[in-house]
Amino acid sequence: MRSTHSGYTRLSKVHKFSAAGLGAAGAAAVAFAVVSGGPAAAQSVSVKPVAFDAKAFTADERDQGEPARQAASEAAVQAQTEAAAKVKSVADADAKAKADKERADKEAASRSAARQPVKAAPEAAEQAPAAAPAPKTYGNDLDGWINEALDVMRAKGIPGSYDGIKRNILRESTGNPQAINDWDVNAVNGVPSKGLLQIIDPTFKAFHVDGTSWDIYDPVANIVASCNYAAKTYGSMDNVNSAY
Repeated sequence: MRSTHSGYTRLSKVHKFSAAGLGAAGAAAVAFAVVSGGPAAAQSVSVKPVAFDAKAFTADERDQGEPARQAASEAAVQAQTEAAAKVKSVADADAKAKADKERADKEAASRSAARQPVKAAPEAAEQAPAAAPAPKTYGNDLDGWINEALDVMRAKGIPGSYDGIKRNILRESTGNPQAINDWDVNAVNGVPSKGLLQIIDPTFKAFHVDGTSWDIYDPVANIVASCNYAAKTYGSMDNVNSAY
């Protein structure tokens, strides 16, 4: 170094460029520290541009050192800009990674819920058995006897109607299942007519229908056998309007 008449240290051109270089290097070092610290460091560290004391130079020296100072200032600004860009890039990367993780966690939870096992349908044996239909009941009177006989006849394919059966019963026995004729020709021959429809024993046995009683005085058995005989002889009990 050498003394000047102004009383301060005069810098050579080498010193001036060295100072500019140190300023730029300092700004870059600060930027590197910000990036290395991650997003947290970006919140606590700020980069300040390098300031030069113009009073430390003569007018001639200031003119000669202006390009160096300008270059140093531009280098500091560029370093600061690059440091800010790197900080933002790191913050963006962290935000994206966090969003990706949240989305992956939601998708995993959704897939887990979709894979929940479906409860098996109860076994047939465990289900309550269907209640069996209650058996049909009939009254123990003329109406009940005719209706029960009609159900048997339908099952066996024997024709006849309620009205046709009732009409002939009232004429033959007045509805008395124990009625017996002991005066007509059949009675004279020893085979009197019996029951609701006044049928003789040989005819009852010949036209008896399976599933009914063999008792000729049984109301249902008497009606069904008599209607079976009438169907074979007259086509139907409905066609009978007198003794048969």
